[in-house]
Amino acid sequence: MTGAPTPHRRALVVTASNRAAAGVYADKGGPLIAEGLAGLGFAVDGPRVVPDGEPVEAALREAVAAGYDVVVTTGGTGLTPTDRTPEATRAVLDREVPGIAEAIRAEGLAKVPTAALSRGLAGVAGTTLVVNLPGSTGGVRDGLAVLGRVLVHAVDQIHGGDHPRPVESAGPAESTGQAGPAGSPR
Repeated sequence: MTGAPTPHRRALVVTASNRAAAGVYADKGGPLIAEGLAGLGFAVDGPRVVPDGEPVEAALREAVAAGYDVVVTTGGTGLTPTDRTPEATRAVLDREVPGIAEAIRAEGLAKVPTAALSRGLAGVAGTTLVVNLPGSTGGVRDGLAVLGRVLVHAVDQIHGGDHPRPVESAGPAESTGQAGPAGSPR
């Protein structure tokens, strides 16, 4: 699954955690995201570990200014008073892409009911896609499963790429060479 990094696909991982930033414990989610993005062919920087709140907003603004294609955050999406990543993200976004965040929550709900409590966002700032993932390693894995299905296409779209066109395929009767009643295709 490892793709070769392409120069036009750069990603930054930001871990929003007051305790990890203070050295209380090691960041576990950020490295998982970096590995997952590298597997999708992105040249990855980080994880950059910052306290939640304004430092997250500053990191996002710097990433947008630096021209990253994608910034994926982990942490700070819950309900505690210090969970401020969605607010920091919203302050940077030009437009939201709610379907990505909804898909990430749905992926987690199949396993953990509390996935519904994540307030993570996804959206576009300039030409940078920003996605918030939960801080748990399970939430990160669920988010990466969703991103694996849509991220490359989303980045291509942000940069003006067209939707992929379906390959014109023959119907089942044509592909098998069989015909239906009175010689018509099935």
